Amino acid sequence: LRINTLSCNSPFPSPFQLAALERQVFDFLGYQWAPILANFLHIIIVILGLFGTIQYRPRYIVVYAIWTAIWVTWNIFIICFYLEVGGLSKDSELLTFNISRHQSWWSENGPGCVKKEASMSGLKGLDSHSYISVIGCALEYRYIEVMHSSFQILIALVGFVYACYVVSVFTEEEDSFDFIGGFDPFPLYHVNEKPTNLLFKQTYL
Repeated sequence: LRINTLSCNSPFPSPFQLAALERQVFDFLGYQWAPILANFLHIIIVILGLFGTIQYRPRYIVVYAIWTAIWVTWNIFIICFYLEVGGLSKDSELLTFNISRHQSWWSENGPGCVKKEASMSGLKGLDSHSYISVIGCALEYRYIEVMHSSFQILIALVGFVYACYVVSVFTEEEDSFDFIGGFDPFPLYHVNEKPTNLLFKQTYL
């Protein structure tokens, strides 16, 4: 009964995992190495929290709850980065560890965006093209990234609340189970001791 009732109270349903995987896919497409590492760690912690919920290990859920605070801080930084708050620049190579000049995948593939290219001059026999600009975007890519991070913050806050709730449920059930004597094996032997002696006496008679 304890397993069936508490397994339904898992604070890590599929939307939490799907949101993390969706964020990871688009960061991979844009070669954003810092967000890729952060998302990978986030997915591991979400799985750890799910395992702790199923196996009734509050410590794992506490780890997830602590991580949500770090995750919220990281996403606030991403919002500030794309909005260029505090001297940050969305055109910098900070998120790629200064090893490439890649930007967000949405910068070229956002809703309505059309890439404008021109043939390279001075190179004979090559059909290569040189990237010029992106036009016609219905929404600037930095706002898409801001919405992604805002959504992650909202999910993290919901996960934190449910994680605290499940930890409190586990703690209450363990306290009530100890009070009843669920972990004390001696009463079982004392209760069964007297009837067994009576059965032996009856068999000898």
